[in-house]
Amino acid sequence: MRMSTLIGILLGIASIIIAFFIEQGDFTKLILPAPMIIVIGGTLMAGLASTSWNTFRKMPTLINIAFFPPKYDKKAIILQMIEFSLITRKLGMLALESKMNSTRHPYVKKIFQVNIDGADVTSLEDLYSFELDSITHRHNENIALFHKLGGLSPTMGIIGTVMGLISTMGQVGGDGDPAKLIVSISVAFLATLWGIALANLVWIPIADKLQVIHNEEVNLLDLIFEGAKCVLNGESPLLISSKLASSYPLSEQDRFHRDVRTFIDKQKKLIADVPVQTF
Repeated sequence: MRMSTLIGILLGIASIIIAFFIEQGDFTKLILPAPMIIVIGGTLMAGLASTSWNTFRKMPTLINIAFFPPKYDKKAIILQMIEFSLITRKLGMLALESKMNSTRHPYVKKIFQVNIDGADVTSLEDLYSFELDSITHRHNENIALFHKLGGLSPTMGIIGTVMGLISTMGQVGGDGDPAKLIVSISVAFLATLWGIALANLVWIPIADKLQVIHNEEVNLLDLIFEGAKCVLNGESPLLISSKLASSYPLSEQDRFHRDVRTFIDKQKKLIADVPVQTF
């Protein structure tokens, strides 16, 4: 489910609020400006202090990606690379030029454009290695930011609680109502509550989801690279499909192979009927 992170966060926060009501708590006492400013504002500013502005300013975009991750049709990508294999084996690599604007993934276009420009397997491997290193470095910086926020949030909650207790204890021995002092102590602990809650329900889950998205993207790029290398080497479409089918569970591979054979038969007929110059 694409929205699993957002749903999980909302339901997690809702669980805390519902449990608070069950304990006959007052909602107006659960969300107070001072503790929230300390926890949220303090966490964000400490996060800014520990990373670059370029990374920090991307937070809204990264949160949106975690909530609504991009989805690509892996099967469609594999079938397109098999189509490219059929075309290049019959018509040559340059025949793919007109197909570049209809690729199923941006990296398919990038890596096959290099193939069209005459790259060899070694150049392709060097390109992919550098691309993968760059992507991993960039994504790790983004993920690390949210892990930092997850570590800072409870600390800010404790700071807020200590500040509240200092203020409350300062009233002891005066004319303050003991009942009010007890209420002030309970309010002081709200900062710790929200510091821990936001760390475990917001910041760390977002970091973990970004890691999952990164892993899925790398796996897909590995598949695209392997397919592009196979096409460059002139391997048969059925051999390519057998290699790329490994990205599916064994229980799904037989069905995938059947779909591929049907697709290959259809594409062979289309390629046979199209003049070379139209590619």
